[in-house]
Amino acid sequence: QVQLVESGGGLVQAGDSLRLSCEASGITFSRYAMGWFRQAPGKDREFVAAVSWSGGLIGYPDSVRGRFAISRGNPKNLVYLQMNSLKPEDTAVYYCAVSRWAASAGLKDYEYWGQGTQVTVSS
Repeated sequence: QVQLVESGGGLVQAGDSLRLSCEASGITFSRYAMGWFRQAPGKDREFVAAVSWSGGLIGYPDSVRGRFAISRGNPKNLVYLQMNSLKPEDTAVYYCAVSRWAASAGLKDYEYWGQGTQVTVSS
């Protein structure tokens, strides 16, 4: 049974930092990319970051580039999202996901999803 468990969310002030973690288990693919997405109330789920199996291919949207950093852990079933200079507009539930394909910004490319962790940034 595949499980993705996120942790590290919380309530912070604007300008603060948070580090999210995600641990995947039960994945049968030999290699897989991992991504982070977020969903704010009343909005669609959106791409935040993705990293390939090797950690060499990484992507971010303009909204978080330069502030957020994704990395694979050791072992590689761990993925982290370092979030710096947080803004109130970063408030959302953050989800990690697994794709058997390359690191992608597309939701449909991901097969497995975690339950999410809430990040709230106050102004």
